Amino acid sequence: MPKHYEVLSMKERGIEAHKADFNEVLYESLKQTPWWLASIAFHIVCGLILTLIMGEGGGLGKGKVDIQASVAKDDVEMEEEIEPDVLETKPIDEEEKVIEQPVIDESKVDNEAETEAQEVQENLGDPRFNSDAPFEGAGQNADIGIGGGAGGMFGGRRGGHRNLKMEGGAGTEGATEAGLEWLKNHQSPGGYWDTDGFEALCKKNKCGGPGTALYDPGNSGLALLAFLGYGETHKTPRYGHVVRNGLKYLKGIQDAEGCFGPRTSTHFTYNHAIGALAMAEAYGLTQSPLFKATAQNGINFVAQCQNPYLAWRYGVKPQDNDTSVTGWMVMALKSAVGAGLDVDPGTFEGAKAWLDKVTEPEYGRAGYTARGNGPARPQELMDKFPADKSESLTAVAILTRIFCGATKDDEYVKKGADLCLKSLPVWDEAAGTIDFYYWYYGTLAMFQVGGQHWAKWNESMKKAIIDQQRMDKNDDRYGSWDPIDPWGPEGGRVYSTSCNVLCLEVYYRYARVFGTK
Repeated sequence: MPKHYEVLSMKERGIEAHKADFNEVLYESLKQTPWWLASIAFHIVCGLILTLIMGEGGGLGKGKVDIQASVAKDDVEMEEEIEPDVLETKPIDEEEKVIEQPVIDESKVDNEAETEAQEVQENLGDPRFNSDAPFEGAGQNADIGIGGGAGGMFGGRRGGHRNLKMEGGAGTEGATEAGLEWLKNHQSPGGYWDTDGFEALCKKNKCGGPGTALYDPGNSGLALLAFLGYGETHKTPRYGHVVRNGLKYLKGIQDAEGCFGPRTSTHFTYNHAIGALAMAEAYGLTQSPLFKATAQNGINFVAQCQNPYLAWRYGVKPQDNDTSVTGWMVMALKSAVGAGLDVDPGTFEGAKAWLDKVTEPEYGRAGYTARGNGPARPQELMDKFPADKSESLTAVAILTRIFCGATKDDEYVKKGADLCLKSLPVWDEAAGTIDFYYWYYGTLAMFQVGGQHWAKWNESMKKAIIDQQRMDKNDDRYGSWDPIDPWGPEGGRVYSTSCNVLCLEVYYRYARVFGTK
């Protein structure tokens, strides 16, 4: 099992140095240096040089001293990034606040020695990567198709997400923060989210809704994605300690081949895919060499699990395929591309081949393990949650196709989006329409499609999710959602809350591939 590293301490930076070259670690260290300290050091060096010149020659005209300085372009850009006017923030209009913001307990925030300027700089990140517009990333191809730049993919989460959130309308920000607070309060000391034992952290009353311990790695990855989706990293002041501990947990459960979590069940590929996705996003947001090797190894294992020329299911090259596992794997690969990790383009080609094989040409509906079969359900919940009430696999297929490079004119994308419009999110337990998995993928997919498809989906999604969030502050369930969908007994309250927070973060989590509104 890999050794745990405290990602913020200089001591662990030294320990980790053997995994990253000197230049990477030097860059990571310089990136955290306060601007005022760098400025003071620069002026001291200049003063010493001038003193040397005056001392040797008795004046600038005597004693010839040639000094050559080479200033890298990146250094100039870094100095420009931290000018005071860049750090100004625009206050949020009070009229936007509909849901009362939760009180944030920052007593656990580490690194108190960091200056306010550093914290603001860390929150905003590199301004070159803060892109509100879909095509304004730093890469040569700034969308999130194959080869997209990291800025275009992740940039809106930092400085830009305060602006992008406006598309979410009133209430989304408060609901998101309340959900994050619940997740923060129910993270185990070991950094993971205990699917079946999180109630040990309840203080006022028992939340209810435990899941199955088997999915701790996957649930922990989902919860981390909720914080990363909000723009939080291991360095941000509000939830930095939550992200840091979660990433330490993931690093600690990665085996020598790169797999996140034990392989005690055939379903371990779900856990791994979500863990790999979270680690790739953590690296993409920070570019920290502390996460690069772990993220790359996780992505390498994703490729190792893929069936030749097709897709994924349970295990390493299991010979059979399914659309659900494939969706998670492709999301991990897409985030890896955006983060600048090494990804074989052939992995996307195999996924596309599988989707073509499993999708009905006439209607655009995607099957689970074959064309025509619906989404899986636990046997005991088949009647309560009829598979024909959900287009979850169609939504997975739409998003996966887009992430594999499909254009907005792709017939399968258009037909699939039309199907999803006929099955909009509705919170109706009696009718069996609650499906957080479907809503998660449908929200990501329809956001990418844009236009009237997204407008109609967005309104239904917000109503279904925000109206049903637990908002009684005297209840320990405050900020969470009851796990009453087909996979609630498996994933529990951690799963339901993570999925719904991720839905509400869609406005700034990824930029749009097509640039549609």
